[in-house]
Amino acid sequence: MDLASYVNGVPFIKLEEEPQKILIVDDDASIRELLAQFLDRKGFAHADAENGRKALDLLEHHSFTIIITDLIMPQIDGLELLKIVKQSWPETDVLVMTGFTKNFSYTDVIYAGASDFIQKPFSLDEIEAKLKRVIRERQLRHALKRLSVRDGLTDLYNRRYFDQKLQEEAARAIRQKYPLFLVMIDLDRFKELNDEYGHQEGDRILNVLAKVLKTSTRKNVDLAFRFGGDEFAVLIPYASQNQAEAIAQRIRTNFLKKDVKSVTLSMGLAKLGQGDDADALSHQLVTHADQALYTAKKEGGDKLVVKE
Repeated sequence: MDLASYVNGVPFIKLEEEPQKILIVDDDASIRELLAQFLDRKGFAHADAENGRKALDLLEHHSFTIIITDLIMPQIDGLELLKIVKQSWPETDVLVMTGFTKNFSYTDVIYAGASDFIQKPFSLDEIEAKLKRVIRERQLRHALKRLSVRDGLTDLYNRRYFDQKLQEEAARAIRQKYPLFLVMIDLDRFKELNDEYGHQEGDRILNVLAKVLKTSTRKNVDLAFRFGGDEFAVLIPYASQNQAEAIAQRIRTNFLKKDVKSVTLSMGLAKLGQGDDADALSHQLVTHADQALYTAKKEGGDKLVVKE
């Protein structure tokens, strides 16, 4: 995988840059202005709110990676804001600051989910040091999460993540009443290719298909997975039957344009059924797509079969 390499046998994880957007929350306008000027100089995108209520309004409509909040504020104080943020936006880091340490301890805010505690009056050097540490920790968490959900060879999402996303997408499709399709894909004559040309060539073919899946599906809409071995899967939400079939056929056509020897694709397409039980319906969706795939294989492969 391109994210991790090995140095003397030890995994070395490369950290990816993440654009930061910071929300300043303080009822003191001078503090908000001071921090805004500091963040401008450091090149961070930012916004500000004068209390927890306005901060929550901003969070409902905008994404923030880090919040710097005072504790003592009207309407919703910093500790309550922190608890709401960690419940509703758990990936957002929160730096808490206050001049009233007798009312709140470091332990209180850390247990509530804060990434760090800043005592007023503070220096901008301290703010910068704490921000740098939080950003580095965010990068590391992101890298480790990516490693946990990606297939090591193809960099597609792995089977573990498929199980998670299938449940999420099925529940969302039921709740929002939109169609959800699943395409199961199997490489025809892949074992014979490995036997004749070796596993390195087999790995190359798997990566060819992975790249075709990425370029033949809708970016930030469809989700492609390595299901296991030479089997792949694609979740297709927000699409009609004709659109889902067109996506599946585009994958097959684009794959066959590549140098893939005698390997072709068998594909099974199924649609999420009606009902309210996301767990049962997602299990049924996989079963139906598998049945369609089995039919395609049984009929000689190199075709798409749609489960009626």
